[in-house]
Amino acid sequence: MNLQIALLLAQDGITNGAIYALLALALVLAFAVTRAIFIPQGEFVSYGALTLVALQAGRLPGTVWLLLAAGALVALVELAGAARRRQWRGVPSTLGWNVGYPLALLGLLHFVPLQAAPMPLQIVLALAVVVPLGPMLYRLAFQPLAEASVLVLLILSVAVHVVMVGLGLLMFGAEGSRTPAFSGERLELPGLSVSAQTLWVIGSSLALIVVLYLLFGRTLYGKALRATAINRSGARLMGIPTALAGKLSFLLCALIGALSGILIAPITTIYYDTGFLIGLKGFVGAIIGALASYPVAAVGALLVGLLESYSSFWASAYKEAIVFTLIIPVLLWRSLTTRHVEEDEE
Repeated sequence: MNLQIALLLAQDGITNGAIYALLALALVLAFAVTRAIFIPQGEFVSYGALTLVALQAGRLPGTVWLLLAAGALVALVELAGAARRRQWRGVPSTLGWNVGYPLALLGLLHFVPLQAAPMPLQIVLALAVVVPLGPMLYRLAFQPLAEASVLVLLILSVAVHVVMVGLGLLMFGAEGSRTPAFSGERLELPGLSVSAQTLWVIGSSLALIVVLYLLFGRTLYGKALRATAINRSGARLMGIPTALAGKLSFLLCALIGALSGILIAPITTIYYDTGFLIGLKGFVGAIIGALASYPVAAVGALLVGLLESYSSFWASAYKEAIVFTLIIPVLLWRSLTTRHVEEDEE
């Protein structure tokens, strides 16, 4: 290995690590707020990328029908709850967001030709389709079991993952797809040529991390999420609705996952199940951060990206095993240095 190869591998590792860092932050957020290890995080990566592919091909993405079906189910659940409580004040907004919004989006995508639309508009519409699935998923699957144990939530998360993978195969088929690069330019550095898409991935990841930092530190909703993550019971006593916090956390997870898929779609072929492996590597970074520390999770995810890149050069057949083996010493160290806390003590 010479210096040029080492720099190329470092570039690939940092690019992949930036995506893994975003997913690791999303997993830490979901676990801190809801105590759920959000395994379906990777499915939003595939959904976001393949929805954009469908829009660019002039097809109606299957995620629109999934959004409409999920919205209808959420509306039925909320209407049943309103009838049981005899409170109808929030019914119009519930119907508007969960039924009216998907129908309006369906009409827009069906009747307006978007194949020749500018790529930024296509990306916004892809996010508009995929991101609302996050809070809908929380309302249908996780909110009814919000007070269950971590183990029950983990089993539920695995079940949701399996369902979403099956739906992905049904909506997008088994063929892989890519999207055009955001820009075809290259930045020439001494001994290294960096593509503009790589800069887009790293820059967008850093920008999103900064936005999340400002969200948690400067906004009322961000502070509510932080309070729920620190102490759910205390946040509830202070009037913070933990159900709303769960929906917001899943909204952010869906946004991060879908945007990550859109960012990497020009540089790797995306299949209906590609996101699962990418999400697992983000999960390794989250484990390094003990599913609690955002900075350590981000650094751990970057380490995962670099380890994967250099492993592909030295032992490409074992690179996945090497990456996931990293979790063993981390878990061993955590088990030896962390005091066990029963869930009843929280």
